[in-house]
Amino acid sequence: MGEVMIICVVGPTGVGKTKLSILLAHKYHGIVVNADACQIYQELNIGTAKIKEEEKEGIEHFLFDYQSPTVDYSVSDYQKDLRGILDKYHDRNIILVGGSGMYITAGLYDYNFSPLDIQDYSNYSNEELLQMCQKYDPNIKIHVNNRRRLENYLNRIDKNIPEPKLLYDVKFIGLSTSRDVLYQRINDRVDEMIQEGLVKEVEDLYHKYGNVPILKRAIGYKEIIAYLEHKITLDEAIMLIKKNSRHYAKRQYTWFNNKMDIKWFMVNFDNFNDTFKEVVEYLNK
Repeated sequence: MGEVMIICVVGPTGVGKTKLSILLAHKYHGIVVNADACQIYQELNIGTAKIKEEEKEGIEHFLFDYQSPTVDYSVSDYQKDLRGILDKYHDRNIILVGGSGMYITAGLYDYNFSPLDIQDYSNYSNEELLQMCQKYDPNIKIHVNNRRRLENYLNRIDKNIPEPKLLYDVKFIGLSTSRDVLYQRINDRVDEMIQEGLVKEVEDLYHKYGNVPILKRAIGYKEIIAYLEHKITLDEAIMLIKKNSRHYAKRQYTWFNNKMDIKWFMVNFDNFNDTFKEVVEYLNK
C-alpha cells in the first residue's frame, strides 16, 4: 500500500468532492473526515448536501453529524477534534474532504487561537483597510469586500504574527471546473434541494431549535428562514441561496489559492472516473 497519506480534497461547492473522497477511500483503504463547517451538524442534511448513509459504501466517516444544532461549534473546537483523529488514526490513510478553508487551515497548520489585543478598525471603510494592507504587501490578494480578512491581516501584521505553517505531510487535491459550469451546477443543486424538501427541513429545525447561530449563518438555511418569517418570497429565497452559493464558491477559490499548495484537476463530469484516474496517478508519483 505504500506510505500512509493524508489526502485533502478541496474545492468549491458542487464539484464532486464527496464522490472523489469515496473513490479514494476505497482505493487506499482509508477513512473519510469532514472539513465542511455545516456538515458537522446533525439534522442539517439537504441544505449542506451531506453524504447519505448509503453513499458511504461502508467507509468509516468522521466529524459528520457530530454536533447538535444548539452547539455553537468553533474553529478551535474543530482544530482539536481533527488533530485528535489524525493522531488516533496515524497509521491509516485519511481523506479529509470539504470546502471550509478556515477549518482546514486551523486543523492542518500551526494556527494560533491565542487572544490578541485586536485593533478597532470600525471607523475605516473597506477601501481604506485594503489600502492599509497594500502598504505592507502591494500584491495582497484579499478582496475589498472581505472586511474580516482585511482586519485579520492588519491585526496579524500589527502583532508580527507569521503566516501559519503546515504541520502534517498533506497532499492537497483541488477539484475545479469552468465558472459557467460551476454556476450552473450550483443553481441546479439548489433546485434539487428544494425538490428534496429543503423548506420542510429548515422549517422543522427552526421550530425545534429557534434561530440558533448555525441556522443564522448557513447558506440555504438563513434564506429559507427569511421566507418563513415572511420577509421575502420563496422565489426570492431560492434566488438568494443561488447567489450566496455562487459568491461563497468564489471565496473558496480565493482562500485555497492563497493559503495552500494545491494540485488542481479540472473535473470531467461526463466521465468522473477519468478525473479519479488523474488524481491517483498524481498521488502515486
